[in-house]
Amino acid sequence: MKEDPIDPDELEALIAAQVAGPPLGTRPGEAAPAGPVNWRTLPPGDAARVWEELREWVEWFTVRYNIPLTTVPTCWYRHGQLVEELSALHTLHQVSFDPADTGYGPIGFHERLTPALTRLARAGSGCATSHIDLKPRTWPSRPGADWDAWITQTHAHGDTPVPPEQERKK
Repeated sequence: MKEDPIDPDELEALIAAQVAGPPLGTRPGEAAPAGPVNWRTLPPGDAARVWEELREWVEWFTVRYNIPLTTVPTCWYRHGQLVEELSALHTLHQVSFDPADTGYGPIGFHERLTPALTRLARAGSGCATSHIDLKPRTWPSRPGADWDAWITQTHAHGDTPVPPEQERKK
């Protein structure tokens, strides 16, 4: 009996699946990790679940690692930079401690934790006793003439266009 030849694309897909190993968090009875959160595009229908998952992890994390209030204040969720950093650490923690990890994940998490703590402390500074609203940075509704002049060139050779208002002053 003669076997059908293997389709090269099918063979390539099989090899790629073998090299990649089992998907993280897909063993029977185990929930898959949520993956990174893009807060900018998070659908409103997912927001409450994602916030709750992050809050639970932040509370565990700050107790487990004895993170001071000066680094992660109780109002952390009101500071965008803290949310982004803690969310990234949460995702990293999930994949670093996945049972399918080869053993390097936990040390990788801890190697990345030290510089993250410095960033967390900067982002959360000032709210150790009560929340202080930060004035968010804003942008004009429409960029000015300088932007319009800038985007007309590639700037591959360091060419800097002269804004129209400076052009008139010549």
